[in-house]
Amino acid sequence: MSTHDAAATADLPEMPEPRVREFTAHSIGGGLALLLGLLGLLAGVAAVVAATAVSATGAKAALIAGGILVGIAAFVAMCGLNMVAPGEARVVQLFGRYRGTIRQDGLRWVNPLTSRTKISTRVRNHETAVLKVNDAYGNPIELAAVVVWKVEDTAQATFEVDDYIEFVSTQTEAAVRHIAIEYPYDAHDEDALSLRGNAEEITEKLAVELHARVEAAGVQIIESRFTHLAYAPEIASAMLQRQQAGAVVAARRQIVDGAVGMVEAALDRIAERDIVELDSERKAAMVSNLMVVLCGDRSAQPVLNTGTLYQ
Repeated sequence: MSTHDAAATADLPEMPEPRVREFTAHSIGGGLALLLGLLGLLAGVAAVVAATAVSATGAKAALIAGGILVGIAAFVAMCGLNMVAPGEARVVQLFGRYRGTIRQDGLRWVNPLTSRTKISTRVRNHETAVLKVNDAYGNPIELAAVVVWKVEDTAQATFEVDDYIEFVSTQTEAAVRHIAIEYPYDAHDEDALSLRGNAEEITEKLAVELHARVEAAGVQIIESRFTHLAYAPEIASAMLQRQQAGAVVAARRQIVDGAVGMVEAALDRIAERDIVELDSERKAAMVSNLMVVLCGDRSAQPVLNTGTLYQ
């Protein structure tokens, strides 16, 4: 591991260990529970109706009381029914204690005394606003990022943080800001990482930091990308001139390298074919003329020499 990678790893936040992990809640098929509940309601109604045909006061009271109790029990039992859609889960609690998570879709039945919290396990997008920060060189820049994420552990998302959606939003913005101040927009050193020149590497580092920040909330980061990256308006024109100057210098360097190669090839061909014998002074004059022709911005203007090089 390089020194830079070790420093980046040391900068990652240390989140507390989760106190609870997701496990499957005990539940049964809701179809059977619904059928039994309806039969219980019918039995209760039937007992009350049957009580009207009984003349004995004690038996009538017993049938009415029994019918009401059976009906209430059937109704309470049916309160344990839950419809779970694909991409959703139910976090089950019994008197404040976590009793598991229902992920199986369809109609399910659990203890009616429990509370069930609906939580989405679908893939979500979160796009940050355009943030204005200073890069590693102190230049103000604007950047924004989009994060693709989903809830992986429903127990952690429910009990480890107050609001896991707001938590992801805040931690994403913090990670983007931290990455922005760690690296420059454009690196002066060719081997150094920069936000513009090494987008893939910086994106990987952003994903690693995001994972470390939101893991405590049971959230999985699927992908993260920068959607906006630019200099702040107050220095954009100055930086554009700097980039243009750098491009001109790079182009000139390439032109000079090509011209030197062409002059060298021309001198070698002349020497191979023994077209003319050139001493050092004549070679210098030819090199100077060829470099002017090849590197000039304008077309060369031929000059007729009526004398010799030495007069």
